[in-house]
Amino acid sequence: MHNRAPYACNPETSRGRLYAEPGGEARGPRNIFQRDRDRIIHSIAFRRLRYKTQVFIAPDGDHYRVRLTHSLEVAQIGRTIARALGLDEDLTEALCLAHDIGHPPFGHAGEDALEAAMAPYGGFDHNAQTLRTLSKLESPYPLWPGLNLSWELMEGLAKHNGPVRKPNWALQEIDGEFPLELEQYASLEAQIAAISDDIAYDNHDIDDGIRAGLLTIDQLCDLPFVEQRWRAICGRYPGARHEALLRELIREQIGLMVNDVIETTRARITETGIQTAEDVRTAGRTIGGFSDELAGRERQLKSFMYANLYHHPTQISAAERAAQVVSDLFDAYSRDPKLLPQEWRDSLPDDQPQRARYIGDFLAGMTDRFAINCHRDIFGHQPEGFGK
Repeated sequence: MHNRAPYACNPETSRGRLYAEPGGEARGPRNIFQRDRDRIIHSIAFRRLRYKTQVFIAPDGDHYRVRLTHSLEVAQIGRTIARALGLDEDLTEALCLAHDIGHPPFGHAGEDALEAAMAPYGGFDHNAQTLRTLSKLESPYPLWPGLNLSWELMEGLAKHNGPVRKPNWALQEIDGEFPLELEQYASLEAQIAAISDDIAYDNHDIDDGIRAGLLTIDQLCDLPFVEQRWRAICGRYPGARHEALLRELIREQIGLMVNDVIETTRARITETGIQTAEDVRTAGRTIGGFSDELAGRERQLKSFMYANLYHHPTQISAAERAAQVVSDLFDAYSRDPKLLPQEWRDSLPDDQPQRARYIGDFLAGMTDRFAINCHRDIFGHQPEGFGK
């Protein structure tokens, strides 16, 4: 084990799990955060990420990223930063691996459709759904519901983007059972998981966008900081293949961002006088993140990606078709619950809003391809735009 910093989360002083677990049954020499990580990796919900959209909906190409590969890339970046800062790598990795488990099929298009469908019943939020999935829906154990994850993992998932001042119904339920101090900031491990997510998708979405032919390096060079780096790479490797140069650009940008986070976070720890993990939670600000200069560049990059990739006409068209699939399925299951699989029908609540939220749970767990197949089975034809 690397040397743990005093402000890191410590498995030996964890606040524990919601349900006490019988002693003497440890399966191997693992601490509480290591067991958290392993429970996530072995979960059905994690495996389903293989067929959930990252950028491209139900992608035909095998080389595009999906939620699963994205989560693995986030975890790799997160562990690198955590190690450099003396944080708990296992907790950081677990947070990175779990952060997208609550996403419904078809990425943000699916989330927007489910949010609209569930608006009369309290709405939908993928982050709260992650905690709901891990604490209630994924239940492989005989003695308690959910994966019974540590307090530190649950609070990190709830607050990795900062304090939650207006939790939705799903997060309120969980916080009522296992108070997560939602008004405070999360651990540094959770803050690093959040910025690692940004680093991963900022750069890997560029890679996928270029591969799909929706972005070009000429477009990217409209951003001065990208153009400067691209020119330097081309000068350093004259005659190299264009694809190899592009991959080098992505690698260098990730390295630049990772180093900036490490240096900036160290400086903020010193500046704020943080000594313990509790100091991090009560600091009143985010400690782990980009410098002001790089944060500004990253905002420019995000704006570029929205304008040129996420809101590309082909992407908008695909998103509209995907949203229609989710909307149609919610309406169909609400009108005729007999369309649900038997194991879901058996425990369908009688009253609202629990009934609609239960249907939302079923839809949120779907993969892209399962949603497409369910739509075809119910409506008798393949959804428009999703092949034969």
